[in-house]
Order: sequence, then structure tokens, then C-alpha cells
Amino acid sequence: MDRCMAATIEYTSQRKAFGKSILDNQYVHYKLAEFQTELECVRALYYKCIDDFIAGEDITPLATMLKLKSARLARQITDGCLQFWGGMGYTDDVLISKMHRDLRLMSIGGGADEVMLSILCKYMGISPDMR
Repeated sequence: MDRCMAATIEYTSQRKAFGKSILDNQYVHYKLAEFQTELECVRALYYKCIDDFIAGEDITPLATMLKLKSARLARQITDGCLQFWGGMGYTDDVLISKMHRDLRLMSIGGGADEVMLSILCKYMGISPDMR
């Protein structure tokens, strides 16, 4: 996702619309700042998960949350960045197009979001079959 963000920042700083770069649009640079904030939150959760694993704790709930959040964020960031690329983002020779397609697999091959939520509900004791 870092590469996606970096490529989008570079592209939007060079792409011009209405006489100025796309990156100069307040919505664009605010949205990229929001994406970066979310990315750092996921990174912090990742490091917490590692620390807990090293400490010998059961990381199943935390790892499940991390997987759920990171997969959703990957979709959100690549989709948002692709929007800023416009039609150019759909061409096969651009990194953002490949990332948009490939990162979607995180929620398919790595376990559907609903499966992750089901696991979390069981650990929280709120799954209907657990009460």
C-alpha cells in the first residue's frame, strides 16, 4: 500500500487539471492524508500483534482484526488512488491497476471478511451459537 500511495502522490503532483496539479485539490491531498493515517494505524496493530506473539500470548483475535482491517484498507486505498489516476489507472501497464486487481485477493484468498467477523464474534462471546 505504501507503493500505491507513493505512486499516486507522484502521479497526482504531475497530472494537471484546470491549470494546476490534481494533488493541489484539497479533497485529493486530504484523502491521501486520511489513507496514510489509516495505514499507520494498521501498521501499529501489526507491530502489536508481533509483540504479543513474541510474549507468548494468543494472537488469534488480534491477528483476525489485523487481517480484516488490512484487507479492507487495501481495497479502500487502491480504489481511492485508482480514482485519482482516472482512466490511466485502468491501463495494464500502470502499477495502480495491478495493485487494485491483486490486493482484492486479500479478502478472497486470505479468508472472507465475514469469516474474520465470525471468528471475532466467537472470541468476543457474542456469536449466537456461543450464548
